[in-house]
Amino acid sequence: MLMKCLPAAILFTGLLYIFLIPEEPLSIKIIFKIVPMLLILLYAGATGRRQDRYKSLILLGLFFCMLGDGLLIWFVIGLSAFLIGHLFYISAFFKLWTFSWLRFATIFPICVYSTWIGREIVLSLIEKGENSLIIPVICYVTVISLMGWAAFMTGNAAAIIGGVLFVISDSILSWNKFIDDVAFSGPLIMLTYYAAQFFMAYSIRMKPSFHLSKGLKSERPIQ
Repeated sequence: MLMKCLPAAILFTGLLYIFLIPEEPLSIKIIFKIVPMLLILLYAGATGRRQDRYKSLILLGLFFCMLGDGLLIWFVIGLSAFLIGHLFYISAFFKLWTFSWLRFATIFPICVYSTWIGREIVLSLIEKGENSLIIPVICYVTVISLMGWAAFMTGNAAAIIGGVLFVISDSILSWNKFIDDVAFSGPLIMLTYYAAQFFMAYSIRMKPSFHLSKGLKSERPIQ
């Protein structure tokens, strides 16, 4: 029953935060921002029959991203929490590594895109005299790009969707914060962000099972 109700609760609280909660007072805004993540953590924790390594790493990734949500008012501190979260996601995804030349080839468009957007952000930071943010931003762009590629290498549909949505969300946020205003940036950032985190949690249910005797891989929800 809990597993059936939680997705609806995540959707409701996420939409409540995005469209109804005012900017002030800030403390209330942050609390409502974190609530959907707490529910996603609960959903991930209740998923699956056993506490395996992949699930533990995803839970840690979700937890540090939730910390980043609350600490992003101090940008570098919040960014660092998100970076740690991505490192846990990367570790989890490499646990499910299944080689495919097609998925491996996604590293090339990901590198091109991350180099382009990283360059645009750095040039904007230099122009604005915010040189202290250059190294943290470069580190973050590198790590989230690796996370996105690692998600592809799992062959896990939920992990791939989560990774792509996370990159989209952070791209909108970065462009809006450092380069130029993006129309409807707030809702776009948070809608893609909450969806990304939900798919990260759901990837635990979609963890591939390997049939070594047949040399085949099947992907099915874990009940």
